[in-house]
Amino acid sequence: MHPILEQVTQQVIERSRETRAAYLANVDAAIEKGPHRAKLACGNLAHGFAACASGEKDDLAHAEKANVAIISAYNDMLSAHEPYKDYPALIKQAVREAGGVAQFAGGVPAMCDGVTQGQPGMELSLFSRDIIAMSTAIGLSHNMFDAVLYLGVCDKIVPGLLMGALSFGHLPAVFVPAGPMPSGLSNKEKVRIRQLYAEGKVGRKELLESESQSYHSPGTCTFYGTANSNQMMVEIMGLHLPGSSFVNPYTPLRDELTKAAAKQVLKFTALGNDFRPIAHVINEKAILNAVIGLLATGGSTNHTIHLIAIARAAGIIINWDDFDKLSKIIPLLAKIYPNGSADINHFQAAGGMGVLIAELLRNGLLHGDILTIGDQRGMAQYNQEPKLLDGQLSWQAGPEQALDNTVISSVAQPFAAGGGLHVMHGNLGRGVSKISAVAEQHQVVTAPAVVFDDQDDVVAAFKRGELEKDCIVVLRFQGPKANGMPELHKLTPPLGVLQDRGFKVALITDGRMSGASGKVPSAIHMCPECIDGGPLTKVRDGDVIVLNTQTGEVNVQVDQAEFDARVAVANTAKGHHIGMGRELFGAFRANASSAETGATNLFFVD
Repeated sequence: MHPILEQVTQQVIERSRETRAAYLANVDAAIEKGPHRAKLACGNLAHGFAACASGEKDDLAHAEKANVAIISAYNDMLSAHEPYKDYPALIKQAVREAGGVAQFAGGVPAMCDGVTQGQPGMELSLFSRDIIAMSTAIGLSHNMFDAVLYLGVCDKIVPGLLMGALSFGHLPAVFVPAGPMPSGLSNKEKVRIRQLYAEGKVGRKELLESESQSYHSPGTCTFYGTANSNQMMVEIMGLHLPGSSFVNPYTPLRDELTKAAAKQVLKFTALGNDFRPIAHVINEKAILNAVIGLLATGGSTNHTIHLIAIARAAGIIINWDDFDKLSKIIPLLAKIYPNGSADINHFQAAGGMGVLIAELLRNGLLHGDILTIGDQRGMAQYNQEPKLLDGQLSWQAGPEQALDNTVISSVAQPFAAGGGLHVMHGNLGRGVSKISAVAEQHQVVTAPAVVFDDQDDVVAAFKRGELEKDCIVVLRFQGPKANGMPELHKLTPPLGVLQDRGFKVALITDGRMSGASGKVPSAIHMCPECIDGGPLTKVRDGDVIVLNTQTGEVNVQVDQAEFDARVAVANTAKGHHIGMGRELFGAFRANASSAETGATNLFFVD
């Protein structure tokens, strides 16, 4: 094991000692009260199985067979979640064949950031994660269940499901993916058309045709954004069956993997001999495996928020310094758009998660001794890949090395020596930066600030030609307390155009960027956020800022005494708290924690 990984792991364990112990004590107390269904009064139990078939009623009444809950984020507007419409029937049949019962315990909301990007609805997106966690708890609150299958893929949905699952840490859990859509129009061509549209060189018809050729069928979007980062993260923590994350939907292999996941969770209930509650699967090492996977693949910056919230749901305290320390030893081993030209299907074809995990394990850069939901204990089995042989599902050894070294590299010859995420720090606060997709010549920018309080004002200034110069766009009041911390992917095309025209440009904000964003350097998630008087509120138009994503420094070149004496400006952006349901989220905004502590209303840990 690499000594820095050992050091960070011990620091996290020590930092989390009290909170983790308190969490596990609560889990142990819940375990001791089980099996839970047997404790229900007759009227409670009768309500719980009233809609079941007669044989299932008898099974549930005697508490001798396990009852598996299905928590699903299905809706058929989200392409990634549309395949889940068929999963409950597959799962119920598979569980029945394996000697159990399955009930659809509840659905959780699932919004698509691709639909709401740049729209008012995006200001609900981050807090939907906490709503999903709470909705998961409501679905499981009936106390009818011995294990849970979680059906979710996309951005806030998997983190929310994980947070909810960990609040029921006494129950075994398996996460069931749906897989990516087949490859369509290349991501590089899609971005080219977007930038042409931003310049007014093509119209809406051409843009819509391009987008429709890219997002064209059921399944996850094929770029490596937050949704596919979710799937990587869940597998490398041991909550997916080995090699199951990136198998396309509506294929025989996908269906068999779904059935296998349903049968697998039955093995781990308290009614059997191999009890594996999710609280024991997700420990400090599993959480750090997710961080390592994120760094090794150049994954979504959103997980510098989500993983912190997930960890806290399990009584584990991680912070951005942990990401930063590991980033210095974890090499970049994958090039998937926006970090490269390949999409997630190319990654899978090149060897996928099996090759990635095996390479990290060989080099002492991953915890292999964690409890997983595989048949074996430990990560070694996760270098295997599922196959259908004569209609039967089996796992075989995956390739020893990547089948395409332009997509997956090795520790000996990585795409970059360090991971793709850096912590940013300086007199403008603390934030994060993703540099895995930023060309080296763009990683350091010194330029005057152009200050805005609304992303629409940035786009308008671009269209008026006011940004045709070296500049660092400072976009304030985009944090969780201000407006729900929407993604700002709408700014990627105009800023990309300016960069392509030869200008030195960058973005500094207390908001988020999309997991698909990449080539423009940025410092995001800046803390303290502006609504709390963060330093960005003292930046003025024309102040020269140095953004060095290589060293992690972000500073305004103003005499410090003068800068400190400036009066923090108030938010000039209006109309972000009313309409499209935003008025319902006032309590979430008011009570949100900082980005570095998960931007959550839940699991506050001192």
